[in-house]
Amino acid sequence: MSAQVLVSRPPAPQCVPVGSLQPHCVEEAVNTGQHSSSGLATAGFRTAKYLLEEWLQANFTSYYQASADRDGSERSRHEAKQLAAETEARAQRSQADGTKKLGERLLDIHFWRSELGREIGELRAETELLLEQKNRLQRALDATEIPLSIAADNLQCRERRLGVELVRDGVEVELLQEVELIRNIQELVKRTLEQTIHQIRMNRAAKETLEMDWSDKVEAYEIDDRNGRYNNQSTEVQFHPNSSTYEDNTTNLDSWAQFSHDNIYKGERERMASINLRFLIDNILQDTAQDMRSQCAAVDSAFGKRCEEVEDARSKLESNLKKTLEEIGKQENNVSILNQAIKDKETPMKVAQTRLYQRTARPNVELCRDPVQFRLIGEVGELTDSVDVLKQKLEAAEQCLRNLEDTRMSLEKDIVNKANSLFIDREKCMTHRTRYPTVIRLTGYQ
Repeated sequence: MSAQVLVSRPPAPQCVPVGSLQPHCVEEAVNTGQHSSSGLATAGFRTAKYLLEEWLQANFTSYYQASADRDGSERSRHEAKQLAAETEARAQRSQADGTKKLGERLLDIHFWRSELGREIGELRAETELLLEQKNRLQRALDATEIPLSIAADNLQCRERRLGVELVRDGVEVELLQEVELIRNIQELVKRTLEQTIHQIRMNRAAKETLEMDWSDKVEAYEIDDRNGRYNNQSTEVQFHPNSSTYEDNTTNLDSWAQFSHDNIYKGERERMASINLRFLIDNILQDTAQDMRSQCAAVDSAFGKRCEEVEDARSKLESNLKKTLEEIGKQENNVSILNQAIKDKETPMKVAQTRLYQRTARPNVELCRDPVQFRLIGEVGELTDSVDVLKQKLEAAEQCLRNLEDTRMSLEKDIVNKANSLFIDREKCMTHRTRYPTVIRLTGYQ
């Protein structure tokens, strides 16, 4: 350019470098100032208009900028499309992984729920069996009242034995042992019953804990199962902005599994304790029933033996009574004979004494001590001695008769007492003992 610039012109427009994402790269030339073109007056001089080269440069810059913007836009579109595809794929993968995790979680919940349900069922069945054992214990305890009342009644009845029959014999010893045995068994059954009631409470508490855990597992399974069925086409999904934050009361996976494991372990522990207690109850009821029946048999045997002894003694007493009665008859006859013998001596005594008396009337020297006199005196003496001996023998016979009568009365009393003892032991006690409960009832099955 050779022409001299007479007036200043605005600076050339500044373009945004290539590659920039600015929407405009060329500014329009603005004629400002007081030296702008005003027509022919300025012809031949430099004006505010751009030169052709500047115009071409500006166009080129605009073309270049437009091309750069298009390239940037295309690149942005490509990146956006690629990013959208990647995020879509990532979202699909995340959702699929979440669904998979939910499925795995459902398997875990189903496993523990099944284990809890199995343990609940077994614990419920075990509790029912233990309840039946409790009822058996109660029935067995009630059944012991009958043997106790029978033994007490036997002891009370035998207190009504008379005389020497009121003896502490083998039957009484066995009855006292039976009463003590039954009372000890009642105490044992009562303690076992209390232990059974406590174990039933423990079983129910463990079952309640397991049921609560099982119920939570069922609810959690339903929630996760429902969540696992959600997808992008579900209509009931919505935004929950604060749901992604961790809650303070959440547990970790280990503590979650350990919680159910501990509950199942406690349930199994109580169930095993219940099983052992049931076996113990079976053994206790069997042993106590056998002990009571064995003691009952011992008492019955003692009663039988005692009745045989009393029966034998009564038979011997009756035999002795029969012999005593015979002897009493003979002794009474002997007393009669002795009395008659004494009475028979009266006439000879009268004859002898009359002879002696009559001979005292002999006159003078005829009153002499001749052999007749000596004989008569000797006869009177003999008769007197005979009467004295007979009287002594009569007294002895009468004493024997009195003794025999006393013996007879004693024998008859002893026979009556033994008959009373036999009636008490055989008719009352042994008959009452036929009501003794059977082993089936003593073990609580009836």
